[in-house]
Amino acid sequence: MAINYLLPTTVVGSYPQPDWLVDRALLSKVVPRIRMSEIWRIPAPFLEQAQDDATIVAIRDMERAGIDIITDGEIRRESYSNRFATELEGIEIDPPGFVEARSGRTAVPRVVGKIRRTRPVEVDDMKFLRRTTDRIAKITLPGPFTMGQQAQDNYYKDDEALAMAMAEAVNAEAHGLVKAGADVIQLDEPWVRNNPEAAKRYAVKVINRALRDITVPTVVHICFGYAAVVHGSKPTGYAFLAELADCAAETLSIEAAQPKLDLGVLKDLAPKKVMLGVLDLGDRKIESAKLVAERIRAGLKYLPADRLIPAPDCGMKYLPREIAFGKLKALSDGAAIVRKELG
Repeated sequence: MAINYLLPTTVVGSYPQPDWLVDRALLSKVVPRIRMSEIWRIPAPFLEQAQDDATIVAIRDMERAGIDIITDGEIRRESYSNRFATELEGIEIDPPGFVEARSGRTAVPRVVGKIRRTRPVEVDDMKFLRRTTDRIAKITLPGPFTMGQQAQDNYYKDDEALAMAMAEAVNAEAHGLVKAGADVIQLDEPWVRNNPEAAKRYAVKVINRALRDITVPTVVHICFGYAAVVHGSKPTGYAFLAELADCAAETLSIEAAQPKLDLGVLKDLAPKKVMLGVLDLGDRKIESAKLVAERIRAGLKYLPADRLIPAPDCGMKYLPREIAFGKLKALSDGAAIVRKELG
């Protein structure tokens, strides 16, 4: 399945979960690293059915907005990373471990043995997405560097060895997702900006292991964190970005709209494609298509059109649904304006 026109639009991953499905007030306080079952409003016997229904709503919203490359909205996840990470052998979460993050002391999984993927985690999600839409379907996985940083290591006692074990697990899952019909696989690696020194030592190595022998297009997403939970101004540049030009992923996804990123960095990413954030998720105001078009044109000063994929800055799960939909419609319409200009 392929798109035969320039500037295809996509989402980073998540879409707002309905208020009838999750306690959004509770969710807004944290990005869970361990499990957070208390956020679900639906009793356990009916939760899967409710998540299926909410996933259909998310898929249809993306389709109605005109998005070209869609996801399942990550509706079944409490966060982008915890669902996969906590299903791995060698992980315990009761009691949790702790790491120091920018937000303070954070509860995380404890690594107590050899990390292994013993069963599929997101494969059924991908199958559901594939049979629910005929559009290009992308599914996301937490990246191995980020998962290693989000764990208390009581077993490997070596951060690179832990991340490499995570990479092997991610790779096994990614192969299962391709067999389930994934057109695109994306790894989320936001924590490379938290620890750029460690990232420079081994992030590319473990990302490449995670993507080994994956035959569909691949993406690595990095950002400065969800706008709803990262307060204050964001940096205007990445401490770890140009190094990712050496990774195996075809596309790099970067946050640019809210932090007003100096787009000159795009020159350092050749020959990668770039998923460029052109929707500011820290601003509840819905962008006009004209503004989105301006942000896309700014990216085209540094990248040819066949290497630019317009997208939101980050996942949209913390936005009200009507705002998220409006922003995606502006994204689609703004890309159409520029596409027409390009002929």
